[in-house]
Amino acid sequence: MAVPPIPPPIAQLGTRPFSFYPALLNAGHNEWIYQSATWSDILVRNTKTNQDVSVPRRYLGEISRVNGPVMIVGLTAELEYRAGVVWPVERRVIEMPRAVNDIPRPRRAPLREARASVVGIRLENERSSRVGRVVAASVALGMAGCVLAISLSRGGVLATHAFYTPPAQVDLPFTPLDDRAAVVREFGEPAQDRWLTRSDVQYESLAYPQRRLYVILIGQNLISKDRATMKYLGAMDWNWRPVHGASFGSLRRLPSF
Repeated sequence: MAVPPIPPPIAQLGTRPFSFYPALLNAGHNEWIYQSATWSDILVRNTKTNQDVSVPRRYLGEISRVNGPVMIVGLTAELEYRAGVVWPVERRVIEMPRAVNDIPRPRRAPLREARASVVGIRLENERSSRVGRVVAASVALGMAGCVLAISLSRGGVLATHAFYTPPAQVDLPFTPLDDRAAVVREFGEPAQDRWLTRSDVQYESLAYPQRRLYVILIGQNLISKDRATMKYLGAMDWNWRPVHGASFGSLRRLPSF
């Protein structure tokens, strides 16, 4: 039996409109209404365009307590809406050219930290140590009893219940800026290459049986399959469950192809 996800604090707003701060780039009107939530994402709807957007829960911050016409929901990072997916904004740093006849300046050696002074610690006597061990054992037994009571109140022992286990995530060396050539350089040519077109977006699936992974690329819907416009969206395991990517909600709604 799957355990439903814990409602995020934003769910307390109900149908009350709110705005993100900082606002989602390329998302248009910055006024939203909460719709639903999963373990990894929340679904919000734009009040002007009626467009649904999934935002990863890990980027949600605090909710403002200002009693104004529109509430403010903070974001822990600057995000942008691109090709149907919410991504973190990556700003490139451009190095300024050096002046004429300028030479590299040596770095200063870090100052040596002064050694911390030694503070004497009085050891506990044998009686105090024995009392501490008794208290620690009592606390451990109390916690074990609470766990057992909760398990029995749910209808049986722990081994008789099926708990929600989210898919394991893997660490892949890809970002939304990588294209098909970057994936092939890292993993080689795929064993199978498939395409899926949905409205104004097209997807490409690269199958790697030896890794038991499907690498998913996303791009604009063109008349011909132009691989030059395809960018990395995420990865699925061999059972078509998302294991890597910026938005698991978008990958979870993607049908197998």
